[in-house]
Amino acid sequence: MEARVRVLNAAPPRKGARYVLYWLQANRRVESNHALAAAAHLANHLELPLVCYEMLTYRYPYASDRFHTFILEGVAETARRMRAVGIGYCFYLRRRESNPDDIPRDLASHAAAIVTDDFPTFLAAGHNAALPATFDIPYHAVDSSCVIPMNCFDKREYAAYTIRPKIKRQLARYMIPAGQVRVERRFKEPLPAWRTEVRAEEIPALVASCDIDHSVPPSLDIRGGRAAAEKRLRHFLEHNLRRYALLRNEPSAKATSGLSPYLHFGYISSLEAALAARDYAERHKLVAEEFLEELIVRRELAFNFARHMRWPPTLDDLPEWARKTLARHSTDTRAYVYTREQFERASTHDALWNACQKELLVRGVIHGYYRMYWGKKVIEWSRTHEEALETMVYLHDRYALDGRDPNTYTNILWCFGLHDRPWQERDVFGTVRYMSLEGMKRKTGVNSYVEAMNRLAS
Repeated sequence: MEARVRVLNAAPPRKGARYVLYWLQANRRVESNHALAAAAHLANHLELPLVCYEMLTYRYPYASDRFHTFILEGVAETARRMRAVGIGYCFYLRRRESNPDDIPRDLASHAAAIVTDDFPTFLAAGHNAALPATFDIPYHAVDSSCVIPMNCFDKREYAAYTIRPKIKRQLARYMIPAGQVRVERRFKEPLPAWRTEVRAEEIPALVASCDIDHSVPPSLDIRGGRAAAEKRLRHFLEHNLRRYALLRNEPSAKATSGLSPYLHFGYISSLEAALAARDYAERHKLVAEEFLEELIVRRELAFNFARHMRWPPTLDDLPEWARKTLARHSTDTRAYVYTREQFERASTHDALWNACQKELLVRGVIHGYYRMYWGKKVIEWSRTHEEALETMVYLHDRYALDGRDPNTYTNILWCFGLHDRPWQERDVFGTVRYMSLEGMKRKTGVNSYVEAMNRLAS
């Protein structure tokens, strides 16, 4: 557990405290949650109960019905599971500017220590960088997002081939279940009056009451919550793991796991998904290596990059060869040039690209293989490389249920050469890898995908 913990200030525990506080920022689950387990361990050591605080605010960038709904769909279930193990769970929905914004401070004033999630992007990253020095109690950030803790890699890795052997050397040590959370003192105090009770039938009204972007609706078919994540994992193991290696790049086969939104919002951990895939494959004599490569090596390469990158991501984060080749081709003529608004409306000349964008608009995801094509074409059809990057980040931040995530930003920059190698030189891209519509048609069922997305969008 020690490798997962970052002690972010030097304050001593408060004497006479009423509880230890777990500030839930990323991992919306009781099971397989190293941060929650660390908080429980500390509470047991101090002979105190444990309180979990989670807030959903109207103020985060691109706050919308889509993200609010996906988070609220998991709250009642989180509350039940927290209560079942004796943890006090306090959820707060800050709907508008006039609502109180000092609740974490108030909770911390009665706490012996704060334990929170170590997450390298979005709100958690900002909070964990700015707030620890302002608290007079210990502030610990715990990595429960990766199989191998981010702290095990003290520098930025160049590519998958450099991080893969380092992961494999440590995999046996960390590829073990996180264990059940146990608290020795149950929280028995009355829950505070300011908390927000969430019932499934009330979620639309709660979302409508918030000062957020109501023009981005909830996903058409992806529901939030721990139970939904568990169901998604079971379905993948039973129906798709055996097909994954062969068909993962074919959208019509629906052979991928569909776990990326649940991993991003912390409804499930990569560790439990990896263990489940490994064990299922062993029992049924299947091969899970391709899935584990994506889930562990590729995903943790992304977390490693996010831990060490600038914020927000820029083309300066690219390897030197990619920066130089793009600079040489920065003024190349583009055959098509679209504005951000045209991209957003799925109004290009390319039916496949438009279909990818429609999937993002209505479902909140894009199939992984087609998302690479989607990104390459934004580069090809933007006025500048910098504008292309800004467009991709904006569209994912606003619409993607798996956006605002280390994987998202890494995958976007991969389109510009990150974690890749030089290829044949061509206009606009230089020696950065190119992807063509003809290649997509040879390798995948483009027409069936376009037809399906058009039906979905209509």
